[in-house]
Amino acid sequence: MSTLANGPAPVEVAAGYRAGRTLPLRVELLRQFKRRRTLVMGGILAALPFVLVVAFAIGGTPGERNSQVTLMDTATASGANFAAVNLFVSAGFLLVIPVALFCGDTVASEAGWSSLRYLLAAPVPRARLLWSKLVVGLGLSLAAMILLPVVALAVGTAAYGWGPLEIPTGGALSAGTATQRLLVVVAYLFVSQLVTAGLAFWLSTKTDAPLGAVGGAVGLTIVGNVLDAVTALGHWRDFLPAHWQFAWADAVQPHLEWSGMIQGASISVTYALVLFALAFRGFAGKDIVS
Repeated sequence: MSTLANGPAPVEVAAGYRAGRTLPLRVELLRQFKRRRTLVMGGILAALPFVLVVAFAIGGTPGERNSQVTLMDTATASGANFAAVNLFVSAGFLLVIPVALFCGDTVASEAGWSSLRYLLAAPVPRARLLWSKLVVGLGLSLAAMILLPVVALAVGTAAYGWGPLEIPTGGALSAGTATQRLLVVVAYLFVSQLVTAGLAFWLSTKTDAPLGAVGGAVGLTIVGNVLDAVTALGHWRDFLPAHWQFAWADAVQPHLEWSGMIQGASISVTYALVLFALAFRGFAGKDIVS
């Protein structure tokens, strides 16, 4: 027998034990993928493009009553435009939900089910458990962000045809270029939501109530959006992740502009790294009673 320090007290483990082989990512991914909340969230995101198609069919062509053309007004121009509009309407709030859900529910749910202490007694090292759950949570979040534009592009192409992405300010991007730009948009949205992931994951290690972790992350994200709307804060808003949430719009312009997305990504990654570090540090010495 050998001794492994897994938390406050040493644990006796069998010879040949390898910490890196505990709780494999494929096992954790399968567990989380089969959960009802994962399937429901995927269904909601996949249904959004169909809802918008029906809304446009009932309400008429977007922007036909407006003198000023916006991205929303070009939704029915092509499948690429329709996909871009789906990202536009969901980036501010809807895409926050799966990130907060997949990263905030993961550890807290184990505590709520009273299975967390049994995982650690397996023994699964605490850092290994958090790492597996964080990677799977981020992976599912990225999958959710990819699912929406993919379904939207397919639905939009079937409804409005395959063609260039028309830019509201004038000009157009070829279908191939538009697809590449949409990939840039999805990548930026994922990076910009890392701060939400960090909040949710940190809160998940602090509470036994999954709803508290998920709701707390969503609530703090909403607070950030409210603060960003307070123009009196001036340049202080530049340090808010919410201030840069629509910087991806620079990717659907004739000339791709990176400066806004780089600033937004750096702010989000900085906050996220701090929050992830707090989660690992706090959980390492936490007394697990559930």
